[in-house]
Amino acid sequence: MRSWFKMVWPPLVAVILFILIWQLGTSVFAIDKWVLPSPSDIGREAAADPANLWTKTLSTLQLTLLGLVIGLAVGLIIAIALHFIPVLKSALYPLIILSQNIPTIALAPLLVVWFGFDLTPKLIIITLVCFFPVAVATLDGLSRTDHVMLNYMRMIGASKGQIFRKLELPYALPSILSGVKIASTYSVMGAIIAEWMGSGSGIGQYMMMQKSSFRTDRIFVAIMIIVVMSLLLFTLIVLLEKWLIRYKPDQEKH
Repeated sequence: MRSWFKMVWPPLVAVILFILIWQLGTSVFAIDKWVLPSPSDIGREAAADPANLWTKTLSTLQLTLLGLVIGLAVGLIIAIALHFIPVLKSALYPLIILSQNIPTIALAPLLVVWFGFDLTPKLIIITLVCFFPVAVATLDGLSRTDHVMLNYMRMIGASKGQIFRKLELPYALPSILSGVKIASTYSVMGAIIAEWMGSGSGIGQYMMMQKSSFRTDRIFVAIMIIVVMSLLLFTLIVLLEKWLIRYKPDQEKH
């Protein structure tokens, strides 16, 4: 409990100080609300229509989780396939890296033309931003397997499947979860961009509507919800990581 408190209080104090300085600055310099609303303005706006915000948040969260699951599955499948087939890795790995150089916001209109305004293009966008960190982290983790243990298992006649399940995958698990943590934060961003494409009822569409009306305070409410959603997803993955990876005390000393 004490270690958790030591980890949490520095960023918490920094956030509180930032909010106080922000509130003081908007008051002292009399900044217009439509230019930069104060934290109190944002809080009042968030409390004005909680039911509507909750509905839109749930819509975005559902899209985020569905896209994240698909992205994680695609990233793991690609990484495992490239790991087992080195020739495929040499051929496709550069293309996977190139796929991340295409701006998502530029790809979105093409996906709408090809797949329409339904759920499919939105899930493709989230998958594109989520699969890459998982695939790269998984490949990196699989390549870090203990070579002594790997040679030993080969000597005793273990199959590739047995080596993968009992040695390579456990060794790669910390790296995989690191990629999942990155993907979990990317997934929220991907969902928001996907909702900017057109139809939808989530926070992304809410932001676009408020942008057209110059309601800066409501845009900040949406940003606050996005930040909280990303932090919650990241925290859940961290808790999952602690549950899956248990280090023995004697290992921690070394």
